[in-house]
Amino acid sequence: MKWLVISDTHMPKRAKQFPDTLEDELKKVNHIIHAGDFQTMDVYEKLSQYGKLHGVYGNIDEEDLKEQLPAKKTLEIEGFRIGLVHGHGEKKTTEKRVLEAFDEKMDIIIFGHSHMPLLRYVGKTLLFNPGSVTDKRKLPYYSFGRLHIGEELQAEHVFFNR
Repeated sequence: MKWLVISDTHMPKRAKQFPDTLEDELKKVNHIIHAGDFQTMDVYEKLSQYGKLHGVYGNIDEEDLKEQLPAKKTLEIEGFRIGLVHGHGEKKTTEKRVLEAFDEKMDIIIFGHSHMPLLRYVGKTLLFNPGSVTDKRKLPYYSFGRLHIGEELQAEHVFFNR
């Protein structure tokens, strides 16, 4: 099973539409994970047109998104436990906050907030931040992620220019 993983779309503030690279990828998947900071309900609704959308709200999301989406979510897919959280908060690093967000063991924690792509293990938990498709900050590329779920759980980044 292939899943698309995105976060920090920040639309319409950072972009008026999805980048072509993301739009092409959205047409190939049935499931989308968004780790928060959609910004508006319009972005949520547009993503929902491409497939089953699993999301959490972020710190800049409108109130209607915060009312509809949880702050954190656990998915169980093919026997893998997937934690989903945006990662915003006070004190500590984003990584520490996301690790502390779940009491139970996760195989992978998907998060956003920092806009910094990350793929690394902490113990036996894979931390995956897909980066941002609209706000790369000082990084050379925009990014999103793919999650492959089968006998194994694999995550990868897709980097692109606008």
